[in-house]
Amino acid sequence: MTILPEDFQHLSVSERIALAQTLWDSIADQPRLPLSEAKGAELARRAAEDDARPDEVVPWEKAKADILARLGRP
Repeated sequence: MTILPEDFQHLSVSERIALAQTLWDSIADQPRLPLSEAKGAELARRAAEDDARPDEVVPWEKAKADILARLGRP
């Protein structure tokens, strides 16, 4: 089945958002796809790197505050 963007032009913005949410929900309900061996290995490598340097980990709240400060937001 081929669906083109112009097929949705007759819908209102709120209808398109609802359609996108319905589509996203249908994807979220599916079982997760397995990771490839390469992606699994990369995740393991990154986790090991994180574990090896716990003093270099920045807590989320600090990282978020730093980013907001750079953007000039409180």
